[in-house]
Amino acid sequence: MKRREFLKNAGLGAAAGAAGALALKEAIAQTPGLPSLQWRLAASWPKSLDTLFGGAELVAKRVAEITDGKFQIRAFAAGEIVPALQVLDAVQAGTVELGHTATYYYFGKDPTFALGTAVCFGMNTRQQNAWWYFGGGSEAMAPLFKEYGCVALLSGNTGCQMGGWFRKEIKSVADLAGSARRSNRSRISRGSSSASAAWRAWCSRSWAWCRN
Repeated sequence: MKRREFLKNAGLGAAAGAAGALALKEAIAQTPGLPSLQWRLAASWPKSLDTLFGGAELVAKRVAEITDGKFQIRAFAAGEIVPALQVLDAVQAGTVELGHTATYYYFGKDPTFALGTAVCFGMNTRQQNAWWYFGGGSEAMAPLFKEYGCVALLSGNTGCQMGGWFRKEIKSVADLAGSARRSNRSRISRGSSSASAAWRAWCSRSWAWCRN
């Protein structure tokens, strides 16, 4: 890279950083008239999963920063307020104001919830985000969330997960027959037998749900 181009690019980067800092400063300047809020967030993750529970903590930290401390969110790990798979129920009942979870955990309530996270042979992370933001996904899912008194906000994505770890080599779908396995996503393949339930890697999305 030529020295002149390097200095030019460095200057643009510095300008962008200054603009971001200015925007944050302006946002904070508008907060004095805002009421102080303290919300509790119930997460579906233990504190040991820093990639997931850490995401909930990051959301809370960022919200506090851009509101100059006016909006405080305290994140609670799974089991501290409600069990991991009862986050939706807690938000719906008003036990907590906010939840950080994955929608396919609630497939038993309505199979449509799976579309908010991942389905078998479905989209990858980029496609899922594109569908949600620009393909009508948010609008299509909103009525379902409304039935449960919630508003869904995207809040993290783990990307593709491993299809499985096996003690013996899997050479065909038939080799899966009789194998014991644990997967939240397998419930999406309702009615499939052990021999026909193929393992796949899907993207997993985390959500912040707030009460409507």
